[in-house]
Amino acid sequence: MELEQSTPPEQSIPPALTRIEVPGLSHFKSGKVREIFDLGDSLLIVASDRISAFDCILPTGIPEKGAILTQLSAWWFERTHHLIPNHLITVDPERFPDVLHPHHNLLNGRAMIVRKAEPLPIECVVRGYLIGSGWKEYCANSEVSGIRLRAGYRMADRLDEPIFTPSTKAESGHDENITFKDVAAIVGAQLAERLRETSLELYRSAAEYALQRGIIIADTKFEFGLLEGKLLLIDEALTPDSSRFWPVESYKPGSSPISFDKQYVRDFLEKISWNKKPPAPALPEDVAARTRKKYIQAFEKLTGRRWRQEG
Repeated sequence: MELEQSTPPEQSIPPALTRIEVPGLSHFKSGKVREIFDLGDSLLIVASDRISAFDCILPTGIPEKGAILTQLSAWWFERTHHLIPNHLITVDPERFPDVLHPHHNLLNGRAMIVRKAEPLPIECVVRGYLIGSGWKEYCANSEVSGIRLRAGYRMADRLDEPIFTPSTKAESGHDENITFKDVAAIVGAQLAERLRETSLELYRSAAEYALQRGIIIADTKFEFGLLEGKLLLIDEALTPDSSRFWPVESYKPGSSPISFDKQYVRDFLEKISWNKKPPAPALPEDVAARTRKKYIQAFEKLTGRRWRQEG
């Protein structure tokens, strides 16, 4: 049975914000979800309510999703800072520069100011459970990203040890799974080893904490950058967009578990037999509403805070 708990009904749900415009600022870059603006010695990252699946942006947004991602990432950045520094300067609008004050209502809750780092062209994926493309690869050849696994795993089984399964970071189109040797060829052996060790350490620490809060982190993706030769955790961290979150109480290996992430959207798109090529189909209102609820549940379970969007 689907979990439906935690958040009481809201009196009103704000509309999804899928377009982000901040007049007067220099636009730096657009991502699937985020818009990035240049503030000179730092960057302003604003998370929209866009949602992507199978590397396509859907025409339907998820209300408040951008704010949930921003605030959950900031929470994780603070919690993991002892393991590796990150690019976050502040998410507090009161600390934003004066030039941003006219845009307070837009930015409050969904924007962060970060240090300028040079992003590494690698998606640092860590898997603790066998699901998704990892499960498909295992079924085909008993390997995931070049790592040989023992026989006998079922779908969604916990791995004996978490594994580092990197991928390319495509500007458009699909990311592709690569091996550790490929990472070393791209960024050098020493940095590749640091990325693997740091990603695994971050995952183990977060997964242990989340388990105590009733959530299994099946897998997650980290991104890193360099600033003056120093490795930083960047982009987002351990959110429903970058991770698979499963409720402990309903977890059962052998099938695809209920989740607190956008797997619900992926499952819907699989059912309607979309060819996974643009243009992506719109989501029904109930699918968008349930996805929003799942994101809020993840935020509340992990942080122990009631979701209240200010502003």
